[in-house]
Amino acid sequence: MSTWFPKWRPYQGQIDHRPVATDEYLPPAQSAVLGIQHAFAMFGSTVLAPLLMGFNPNLAILMSGICTILFFCMTGGRVPSYLGSSFAFIGVVAAATGHITGSGANPNISVALGGIVACGVIYAIIGFMVMLTGTRWIEKLMPPVVTGAVVMIIGLNLAPVTVKAVAGHPFDMWMALITVLCMGIIAVFTRGLLQRLLLLIGLLIAYLIYAITTNGLGLGQPIDFSQISAAPWFGLPSLTAPTFQTNAMLIIAPVALILVAENLGHIKAVGAMTGEDLTPYLGKAFVADGIATTLSGSVGAPGMTTYGENIGVMAVTRVYSTIVFVIAGIFAIFLGLSPKFGAVISTIPSAVLTGASIVVFGLITIAGAKIWLENKVDFSNNKNLIVAAVTIILGAGNFELMFGNFNLGGIGTATFAAILLNWLFGLKDKS
Repeated sequence: MSTWFPKWRPYQGQIDHRPVATDEYLPPAQSAVLGIQHAFAMFGSTVLAPLLMGFNPNLAILMSGICTILFFCMTGGRVPSYLGSSFAFIGVVAAATGHITGSGANPNISVALGGIVACGVIYAIIGFMVMLTGTRWIEKLMPPVVTGAVVMIIGLNLAPVTVKAVAGHPFDMWMALITVLCMGIIAVFTRGLLQRLLLLIGLLIAYLIYAITTNGLGLGQPIDFSQISAAPWFGLPSLTAPTFQTNAMLIIAPVALILVAENLGHIKAVGAMTGEDLTPYLGKAFVADGIATTLSGSVGAPGMTTYGENIGVMAVTRVYSTIVFVIAGIFAIFLGLSPKFGAVISTIPSAVLTGASIVVFGLITIAGAKIWLENKVDFSNNKNLIVAAVTIILGAGNFELMFGNFNLGGIGTATFAAILLNWLFGLKDKS
């Protein structure tokens, strides 16, 4: 009889020879550092998403850690994933609350939270349906040609936003490229644990270079360290209760469908990388993510989703141990409870974060291509060719469809286009 949690065993291989499996673990020091790297990988998006919606970023970080550990427990520690603030909510939260993205605190945050809670409940219900009926209908709706394209557009859709952050600022553009170079050099020219920490070490080196060239040589916008000393070491973020308004719930709740597509794509990507069949845990993953979103919205934080950034980290480190994500979650909780650390992170220049994002989003995109390769998707078949081609352009171009006040978003539009086109063109095979 199988147990809820696997029996984790120590990793016995050579760190450069084979991946670390989900039910294996590395020595404590290595696991701790890898967990911290995962926390840093999610940090940019988990801070940016709440800032754009007018939420408290420290609370978002705190809840991302709590929800990651909740996800770990509910999936039996068998699915390596990090939960963080979902970008899928940005457009609908703005529509439901009238809040202009990135314009400070959202005065109608409680209304948005009611919609997020409703979304989480629907998401969890879909998860229970998958647990009861199996995953065959999900897999039929989203075969490898679809899931590969969806994973790719998660990275491609974010690319323009990432590059736009430094566009028109020559110094910042050069620093972003230097950050990419720092990470690339570590990835290619180092070995062992150092190579697996390329994102974290590359970020630190780029940060140091930026500080020397700006604060030391006066070549760009210097880093303001005064906010660090002014911030307290410990403090609980303020909480906000949800308000349930029908209109806001109708606008925000359908995002559950986008979260399902994201989660499915992420799990398929991780399964392709690990060589393990994670499909039997899809229902549990949906339920866990749905309950996490409900919990997060109940206290004042954004909805949660499995994070593509952390898939990128796994792709390059080849460490899939789920124990690492518990460490990442615990670290995130400490970060969320420390305004001083929040002040430290806020000093990381946007140019450096942009460089890191270029690497991470690129890795996500390649993970989608790997799904195609692993499943030998036949692109001489015109059905596959059109489904993939249309999906990628819709997602990369951020083609947003509006249904009344509901903005499906570029990723959502591309995802559902992929599903519908695959079904429609698949009718030919049945005729």
